[in-house]
Amino acid sequence: MSRSRQPPLVTGISPNEGIPWTKVTIRGENLGTGPTDLIGLTICGHNCLLTAEWMSASKIVCRVGQAKNDKGDIIVTTKSGGKGTSTVSFKLLKPEKIGILDQSAVWVDEINYYDMRTDRNKGISPLSLRPANPLGIEVEKSKFPQKDLEMLFPGMSADFTSENFSAAWYLIENHSTTSFEQLKMAVTHLKRQANKKSEGSLAYVKGGLSTFFEAQDALSAIHQKLEADGTEKVEGSMTQKLENVLNRASNTADTLFQEVLGRKDKADSTRNALNVLQRFKFLFNLPLNIERNIQKGDYDVVINDYEKAKSLFGKTEVRVFKKYYAEVETRIEALRKLLLDKLLETPSTLHDQKRYIRYLSDLHSPGDPAWQCIGAQHRWILQLMHSCKEGYVQDVKDTPGLHSPMLDLDNDVRPLVLGHLSQTASLKRGSSFQLGRDDTWRYKTPHRVAFVEKLTKLVLSQLPNFWKLWISYVNGSLFSETAEKSGHIERSKNVRQRQNDFKKMIQEVMHCLVKLIRGALLPLSIPEGGVRQYGGWEVKSELSGQWLTHVIQTIRLTYESLTALEIPNDMLQTIQDLILDLRVHCVMVTLQHTAEEIKRLAEKEDWIVDNEGLTSLPCQFEQCIAHSLQSLKGVLDCKPGEASVFQQPKTQEEVCQLSINIMQIFIYCLEQLSSKPDADVDTTHVSVDVSSPDLFGSIHEDFNLTSEQQLLIVLSNCCYLEHHTFLNIAEHFEKHNFQGIEKITQVSMASLKELDQRLFENYIEMKADPIVGSLEPGIYAGYFDWKDCLPPTGVRNYLKEALVNIIAVHAEVFTISKELVPRVLSKVVEAVSEELSRLMQCVSSFSKNGALQARLEICALRDTVAVHLTPESKSSFKQALEALPQLSSGADKKLLEELLNKFKSTMHLQLTCFQAVSSTMMKT
Repeated sequence: MSRSRQPPLVTGISPNEGIPWTKVTIRGENLGTGPTDLIGLTICGHNCLLTAEWMSASKIVCRVGQAKNDKGDIIVTTKSGGKGTSTVSFKLLKPEKIGILDQSAVWVDEINYYDMRTDRNKGISPLSLRPANPLGIEVEKSKFPQKDLEMLFPGMSADFTSENFSAAWYLIENHSTTSFEQLKMAVTHLKRQANKKSEGSLAYVKGGLSTFFEAQDALSAIHQKLEADGTEKVEGSMTQKLENVLNRASNTADTLFQEVLGRKDKADSTRNALNVLQRFKFLFNLPLNIERNIQKGDYDVVINDYEKAKSLFGKTEVRVFKKYYAEVETRIEALRKLLLDKLLETPSTLHDQKRYIRYLSDLHSPGDPAWQCIGAQHRWILQLMHSCKEGYVQDVKDTPGLHSPMLDLDNDVRPLVLGHLSQTASLKRGSSFQLGRDDTWRYKTPHRVAFVEKLTKLVLSQLPNFWKLWISYVNGSLFSETAEKSGHIERSKNVRQRQNDFKKMIQEVMHCLVKLIRGALLPLSIPEGGVRQYGGWEVKSELSGQWLTHVIQTIRLTYESLTALEIPNDMLQTIQDLILDLRVHCVMVTLQHTAEEIKRLAEKEDWIVDNEGLTSLPCQFEQCIAHSLQSLKGVLDCKPGEASVFQQPKTQEEVCQLSINIMQIFIYCLEQLSSKPDADVDTTHVSVDVSSPDLFGSIHEDFNLTSEQQLLIVLSNCCYLEHHTFLNIAEHFEKHNFQGIEKITQVSMASLKELDQRLFENYIEMKADPIVGSLEPGIYAGYFDWKDCLPPTGVRNYLKEALVNIIAVHAEVFTISKELVPRVLSKVVEAVSEELSRLMQCVSSFSKNGALQARLEICALRDTVAVHLTPESKSSFKQALEALPQLSSGADKKLLEELLNKFKSTMHLQLTCFQAVSSTMMKT
């Protein structure tokens, strides 16, 4: 691309040498078409553009700056011609410094070093001109402590510019090791400096003597001329005589030519009026042209014409021009009012707002239209937010439970804001948050959730333009070049003053947004005075945790979008506080809803037992809690800038208590199931896992659960909860960073163990009491007497019946959970052995046959249930045997052994269950 003009060429500079800051005139060819065309000027390598003053295409005036090179070219650069060349050079001289206290016979240009970029004078302080070494000899600093010197010379100073200067202090501090000869040389140096100052005044007078004489001659000549004019008295002074002659000549001429001159003046006036009409028709037609252009909307044409008329006739003294210019001002004032009304109209686009502000700025509208627009926009946003809330609240009151048009978000707001949100961050939404307005979204979204969505979209659709309007106001891009130059200083003051006002506006919008959301979702956090303004929702039920999670995600995206606008974080802190409160509320609500679901788990108990003696209830309980915690994952995770949900000790305590409550509710459900009457149990769908080989086919189709079996199933579930489920749940809590997990586990385990022990004791009581109660009647059946009985022939039937009952308990427990068999049978055996021991101790005396019979039955029972003996039951059997007389003869011992073997042989099938357990325990 070729340039339209030749490159600049410098052909001369005057003067061609000088010290820095010398004013020079540069001459040449193609030096630019105007001031704005000049974009570069260097002399000796130093940029002199800041001081350059463009005069014409062949002349530029500037000052030479401080340069590193002593001699160099003059290079001019223009937009139209590019970088130029030079045929001449400039020599930079070192300046002779004249102190501010030195005398000079000529006028000295007192140039302070002036920094054009920072607009600050960097003058040289007079103290900086003082000699650093007044003695002229080498300074040798002493090592005397400063405190000692101050004590030696109280109230004095070593500074030779001070009024309290002490020469001795100065010499000790700076010349303590200087020789006497060097001090003599210093005295000579001081005398020489003093002589120079006295001789300087005389030299100054001699050098400027001719200047004084020339000034004296000029003043004498002026004085003599004035004296001569005043002393010639011919009817006054010379000037007075001339004035009288001229006045008489003028009066005579007027008398002779008055009529002719009058007609001439009238003709000239008419001619001049016609010329004025023709010459200034622009002004005379301007009012009508302004009205026409306003109607057509050509505001730029009106402003240009007004600026032209103002520059030509703004300060005129001609009456007719004043009259027409006043008409122009009247119409321009009407235009200012029209543009201001259009500017303050809402809603309006940012482009229109900037355009009207620029027009008003060019028209020099009074006040600050841009700030008025910002204020109007601020009030409009607040009005929209409150109107949105009122519309939804009224909609809830009018059509509760049904969808209304208020839930159908505006066509121009919803797509726009959703698009903006999608650019900021990805949002996982369900079907209730789709862009299309289908019936599913309409009916499923709660009113308050839809309100939060619309409110945030409304803010995100209005606040960016509001923020950009302020940024444009700050950097001055709202104003034209002419208006910017004329009002730059005033606007800078306004920006500084109104920066805090705008910050308050943004904070007010943020507070309004937060309070409206709090009024809808957290009404208890609103002060009583603001309930009417920000609340008013008729809340019948709390939002679920899923909807609260959705709301939190929406507000998080809103925060990210506002942060992308570079709004300071301190203005958005209230939104962060709202997000934290909503996260805490969501956790609480989710845990409360989880507790409600846990309460209903008892209704889902199907009593179907698997191989381990468990129903699906523990698994359902764990899955319910895991699902709830998983739904809180997004809420518990901290986004950038967010605090932890559990940072407050109060929150930690409440969450811990809710978690404990959930566990205790489930434990209560187990207790309720264990005590549920048989009639309340639906056994139509009850079955047992028939694939288990340990059930021996004892479960048949018309199997009905008894209360004992229900109790066993609950006990089996309790054992599994204690050893597996509760530990797994603690891991889930820890995975989601819950606090107080140890306390939750301890309290839950304690409650579970208490329930387990209570249920176990109830079952033992139900099973052991009948067996224990049948022992005494069975022993003494048929009027049996230990003192008078026949020789023993075998174990009597009462003991066999007791063993069969124990075997029945074993079968019942084994059918449900074989892990419970040792625990249950050991307690049953304890009760039986304790009762048997009591009965033996109550016998006053035994016959030989009676003692042998008692020993046979006690040993038979002890050997049969040996695998289930505990220290307590062993002690009871021991006490029972000790209550019997000892066997004295070997025949009795042999008979006892034969009868025991006979009993075990005949009862082998019945006693197999104890042997199976024994072998199993041996293997394990």
